[in-house]
Amino acid sequence: MRLRVLQDSLKEFNCIHSPTFAEQFARVKERMSVQEELDRLLFLVSDQSLSLLPEYHQRIKVLQSLQYVDSSGAVQLKGRVACQISSHELLLTELLFENALSPLAPEESAALLSCLVFTQNTQVEPHITNTLQEGIDRVLSVAKRIGELQRDCGIPQTAEEFVGQFKFGLTEVVYCWARGMPFAEIAQLTDVQEGTVVRCIQRLDEVLKEVRQAARIVGDSVLGSKMEKASLAIRRDIVFTASLYTH
Repeated sequence: MRLRVLQDSLKEFNCIHSPTFAEQFARVKERMSVQEELDRLLFLVSDQSLSLLPEYHQRIKVLQSLQYVDSSGAVQLKGRVACQISSHELLLTELLFENALSPLAPEESAALLSCLVFTQNTQVEPHITNTLQEGIDRVLSVAKRIGELQRDCGIPQTAEEFVGQFKFGLTEVVYCWARGMPFAEIAQLTDVQEGTVVRCIQRLDEVLKEVRQAARIVGDSVLGSKMEKASLAIRRDIVFTASLYTH
């Protein structure tokens, strides 16, 4: 009797651990992983808004058009990069794949990417380098292309509204801060409150870290190093030591 039970147990063990079962399990696990990636990507590009989830098919169409997912819904390289980014995923991912940050120095990269964390309008026109102005024009061009594509795919937002999200009012401030200018001096370059400037620079540091991680995924060590230098350049003094502005 004991021998029969042992034999049955061995048969069951061999069945569960057979190559066929293992392959089936692997396929199921892969499908679940792909769906989780796709769901995360859709959630990210919906601006974390549950009200936008009914636009599932329109957003799938956008992601397919941009080659973030293939026709079967499998997440591609661009999609995996976008999953590393917590806000404005489409714009930043497109900028990365178009090498828009390549011509820029670390401090210029930080200054340009400040448009992803600054949301206010300002009355003070920033004084910026020609290279930075070219970078701004590039950002606006890419944003317009994405906005038009989303509109064509049925997303109820105009290209102008999409482009209008990105504000460049702290470009000069961040550029000068990254180059070592004292905080008291950069505060004179803008009409934005000091607390807002501090919080934006802190948020910018998180963006730079995300871009650095994205650069690793695509194998761009030069960009990764540049983002690390940019992060180090803005992480100093009152911005990352004072709690006055952040609580």
